[in-house]
Amino acid sequence: MNYSINHLCKQFSLSRSTLLYYDSIGLLTPFSRGHNNYRRYSQEDIKRLEQICTYRQTGISLEEIKSLLEASEGTIKEVLEKRLNVLNNEAKNIRKQQHLILSILKSEELLKRLQIVEKDILIEILKLAGIDDDDMDRLHAKLEEMSPKGHQIFLEALGVDGEEIKKIRAYANVLIIQTMKN
Repeated sequence: MNYSINHLCKQFSLSRSTLLYYDSIGLLTPFSRGHNNYRRYSQEDIKRLEQICTYRQTGISLEEIKSLLEASEGTIKEVLEKRLNVLNNEAKNIRKQQHLILSILKSEELLKRLQIVEKDILIEILKLAGIDDDDMDRLHAKLEEMSPKGHQIFLEALGVDGEEIKKIRAYANVLIIQTMKN
């Protein structure tokens, strides 16, 4: 039995352009084309797409997935363990940020002391501690999620003006929604 591109789109909740892109990079090539030149996919293609989707959900790049589909079990295990280590490190950094935020929010004295630290100085300190812009965005999102009022106070304590606070909090809420969708 063979399947149309529309069938695969529906079955895997993927867009047509995604499947066309996978074809263009040689990741998922249809086993044949119909008399109307439409792509036709086999049961094997569906199994391959299942693997691709599973690997994508782990955050592995398409380039790595392409090589994984042809790799030995040992190589697959090695790549997945490497990805797991990256995720563990990211989670560890997020937990550290959460603990820092909680300690700031729980301590009014500490929050007041932050008022003497200018925003630019705090950003530099955080960067020196290894926190990049993406980490700071996640930090704001987590603060907003855990304590919107505390986030507002934190930003005010840094001397951030009202308009910028609105932008930061709005973007943090967008990140929260994106995280919930994933």
